[in-house]
Amino acid sequence: MKKDEPPLDFPDTLEGFEYAFNEKGQLRHIKTGEPFVFNYREDLHRWNQKRYEALGEIITKYVYELLEKDCNLKKISIPVDATESEPKSFIFMSEDALTNPQKLMVLIHGSGVVRAGQWARRLIINEDLDSGTQIPFIKRAMDEGYGVIVLNPNENYIEVEKPKIPVQSSSDSSDEPAEKRERKDKVSKETKKRRDFYEKYRNPQREKEMMQLYIRENGSPEEHAVYVWDHFIAQSAAEKVFFVAHSYGGLAFVELMIQREADVKSKVTAVALTDSVHNVWHQEAGKTVREWMRENCCNWVSSSEPLDTSVESMLPDCPRVSAGTDRHELTSWKSFPSIFKFFTEASEAKNSSPKQALTRRSHRIKHEEL
Repeated sequence: MKKDEPPLDFPDTLEGFEYAFNEKGQLRHIKTGEPFVFNYREDLHRWNQKRYEALGEIITKYVYELLEKDCNLKKISIPVDATESEPKSFIFMSEDALTNPQKLMVLIHGSGVVRAGQWARRLIINEDLDSGTQIPFIKRAMDEGYGVIVLNPNENYIEVEKPKIPVQSSSDSSDEPAEKRERKDKVSKETKKRRDFYEKYRNPQREKEMMQLYIRENGSPEEHAVYVWDHFIAQSAAEKVFFVAHSYGGLAFVELMIQREADVKSKVTAVALTDSVHNVWHQEAGKTVREWMRENCCNWVSSSEPLDTSVESMLPDCPRVSAGTDRHELTSWKSFPSIFKFFTEASEAKNSSPKQALTRRSHRIKHEEL
């Protein structure tokens, strides 16, 4: 027999949940010191899931706070010309993101529930802040003299409650005989009663009906990447721009590359993808895009091979190497040291001799065509 479901009413702070992050960045119960328990109430999967989601929302706000207080990033509202009343999103930037003359790093997470500053909610809750957030990337980038921009590609709309449309009573149509109207009203009342009873049984705590209001020019991860490129990255003073893009973030980068090919080629020095789900065929990336990706991108993929071991690619785009883990969500954290090494080498190659790099590139392409 199904238990009566407790109210879907959860705390809105970590303290309310009786959890806190310890000095190692691990989420632990304040009293017991135990890690987070998903199955808090047995046989109530939906309730447990809703509790997990409520905690996830708190984690999102907590990470936003860390980006501002711990990493000293600024929260920038978009669209930049939004009116007071229209739906808005935001990104995060370091103070020098647009003025740093040397280097700029851009971070793009994957799809799903994650928001700016996160790689994987599951890792933040079950492992630690280092593996699940972009904070180690941001801090090291700033230490190494990069400006930083953190994208927020899943914040595509705001949710508002659906306005209730008043149901017109059949008794309003005055040309019907009174007896027929009464009969109709009775039937519709019975139907409504039955439907409400069934709805209450099926979903004891029916949530409010919501509607989505999309954010102008940021209604999808791909749109968001192009928007941030046009209004921020392209305007930045940095001579060299570097991208780190995880999972669907890689697809969004490839879409940006297709739409802004000449601009990306002139501004971007190197791209680190982590278990990217892009597909150059499905996305119809042209030959020149594929050639540029082969030369300037590297995809750290989930694999049981040691870190940086070459992994065969089925597609003619960028080189693939092992991230040193077979867990998709861990690929960014595990490849962290290799990504910074890759960026340093790409930067030095560009400094030493652009002509030499160009010759090496054309020689490589000719060799591949042979």
